[in-house]
Amino acid sequence: MHDTRRYVVIGGGLAGLAATVWLAEASKRVTLLERRARLGGRTQAMTVPEVDDVPDNGQHVIASGYHHLFRYLRSVGTERYLEFPGSGTLRWPGGRATALHTKGLRAFGTLFGAHPDAGPLERLAAARATIRLGRQCLFQPDDLADITTEQWFERVGMPAKARTALWDWLALGIAAEPVQRECAKVFADVLATGIRLGIRDRRAVTIGYPTVDLDTLFVTGAEEVFRRHGVEVRFRAVADRVRIENGPVTAVELADGGTVPADAVICAVPNSRIRGLLDELPEHAEIYAAADKLGSTPIVSTNLYLDRPLGTRSAMEAIIGGTGVIDEVFDRQRMHGRKPNGTWLYCLTTSGAYEQIHKNSEDIVAEQTALLRRYYPEAADARVVNGHVVKMPKATFSQALGTAGLRPGQRTSVPTLLLAGDWTRTDWSATMESAVQSAALAVAALLELPPAPPRDRPRSRRSGAS
Repeated sequence: MHDTRRYVVIGGGLAGLAATVWLAEASKRVTLLERRARLGGRTQAMTVPEVDDVPDNGQHVIASGYHHLFRYLRSVGTERYLEFPGSGTLRWPGGRATALHTKGLRAFGTLFGAHPDAGPLERLAAARATIRLGRQCLFQPDDLADITTEQWFERVGMPAKARTALWDWLALGIAAEPVQRECAKVFADVLATGIRLGIRDRRAVTIGYPTVDLDTLFVTGAEEVFRRHGVEVRFRAVADRVRIENGPVTAVELADGGTVPADAVICAVPNSRIRGLLDELPEHAEIYAAADKLGSTPIVSTNLYLDRPLGTRSAMEAIIGGTGVIDEVFDRQRMHGRKPNGTWLYCLTTSGAYEQIHKNSEDIVAEQTALLRRYYPEAADARVVNGHVVKMPKATFSQALGTAGLRPGQRTSVPTLLLAGDWTRTDWSATMESAVQSAALAVAALLELPPAPPRDRPRSRRSGAS
């Protein structure tokens, strides 16, 4: 029987894009509502006219275990734009650098003793602590949700040098929270997922990056899928409430007073925007409370255009030494094959940017430039041709202590009303994979439903002689 349902996806970020693509591929009639004038959400390219360039609003990295994300990229035809080099660089003040290996046997050397000054006994202690971490990821202590990642590291005996060189930085990158705030269970769950995927795929999870801008990677191909399958995309459409009448979903009410008929809805919005949409859902109060408690974590991205190269060793370099400001430097020349044409672009990421988020762009550019000069001798005389700052106060939901177990599932008490977004319950933390996995779970739930019965067509009136 042909499915006559009208499917509506609220939110054109990565979760909404994936949900819409997969519903369209299943031959469903879909309308996508996006509150802004463009798609992509928190993953988008931006124009910097001063240097005639298109950087991203923040550099993203991708793990080889992101299977749902790979499925999405295959659907939109852009999986070929990923690269997994197998190594990066750990960099200390003064320019000292060591390799960060993420593939093969050399990855164990990174895990057990990435710090160049670590002696044999310290490396042995790091190996033992890493094994304890892995064991406790898979067989978690009951109190892991009640301690910070820092307390967990102390419990397993992770040496200070190993933490400085790798583990504190890795935890910050995974959850965008410093180890003093981060919930240990969040970090443990992600590590456990990586271990299980590594066993299943018979290879360690490694880190890579896109070789094109985020619009090309995520949005352009999706728009082609929409055209091919007849998806209706409505921009500047601010959803106000999902209407539920006598059990099922019937429509989405818009802030401008309009209404979009709907028989099935996926709400793919951030936790900061869910309040009000689900007022007619019986359990809306619990979902709103969880969304509020999850809160948000700020991230600041800075695109620095310099008049000379920094002398990087790899495309991705981790800044080590407790700066608390930059945690990664990305060389876009190496990543994208970008031709400098007089300016070298370096993308800097600050996770958990609680202090930096309140500074003005000029101060942030000055601060980041000064730090680069501490870590890269070649930057001593470098001039900033242009500084482009992207401040995201609500970049992700917070994964601080006290947030474990709060994330709601995708299914609700109304079978035709689903949730999606990285803040809903998945195997990952606040990542692109979490967003896309949530979309896969929501779409799968809808596709399990039996086809809706044919709609009653209104009878046509025939004019007759009076």
